[in-house]
Amino acid sequence: MSAEEQQPVNVEQEEQRGGFGKRGGRGGAKGGRGPRRPRQEEEWKPLTNLGRLVVAGLVKSLEEIYFHAIPIKESEIVDFLLKKENITLSEECLKVKSVQKQTKAGQRTRMKCVIAIGDGKGHIGVGAKLAKEVQLSMKGALIAAKLNLIPVRLGYWGNKIGQPHTIPTKITGKRGSVRMRFIPAPRGTGIVGAPVTKKMMHLAGISDIYSQSRGNADTTENYVGAIYDALYNTTRYLSPDFWKNAVQVKNPYVEHFSTIVKQE
Repeated sequence: MSAEEQQPVNVEQEEQRGGFGKRGGRGGAKGGRGPRRPRQEEEWKPLTNLGRLVVAGLVKSLEEIYFHAIPIKESEIVDFLLKKENITLSEECLKVKSVQKQTKAGQRTRMKCVIAIGDGKGHIGVGAKLAKEVQLSMKGALIAAKLNLIPVRLGYWGNKIGQPHTIPTKITGKRGSVRMRFIPAPRGTGIVGAPVTKKMMHLAGISDIYSQSRGNADTTENYVGAIYDALYNTTRYLSPDFWKNAVQVKNPYVEHFSTIVKQE
């Protein structure tokens, strides 16, 4: 008799340790670890005063944050407020490249990713990140883009009919050697510019515009940064329709000071 015939096989023990499978894994005839459990998202615990006010419902919109020029230091703040308003962010990966650094041990290669996000309704953000892997760089760039989310002022060309479709005035932006100039265009013109310009304008919610670039526009990161700077400049001045006496509103940190002290 062989050794296998002499020793009786315990079926229950064999199944518990993952036997009788094609791959010798655990559970089931196909082997492996079996079906994966759905990953549960961890509950967000804010670390900043602004995050605590957002969770408490005392700060209800991004516009309130932008009005008081409060820096956003947690990407979850953007997700929380947009989810509350049923607004989804669209993301676009604009550039993925490898970056090398010479060290004593040799060359060190890392991946760099540039991502732009927007809701198509006057908000846009740009982020870049270096990491050892592409997936990690994309994740970090997405978080950076949410932290850099800014409002974009939309306007009209000619009569104010329908929804805003372009920028209110001519505007310029710069980054490195790249200079971008945007001019409002009539309704139906479309986005006159490079493919990267079209992607960013769609994310910002602009459908008609003329664009002009100068400098080394081959560097995607500087090109995207110049567009981002130009769109940011649309909110850095007050046009005549904003000259009216506005009602003064207290800063959320001042208004809810007692709540912040209790939460700390």
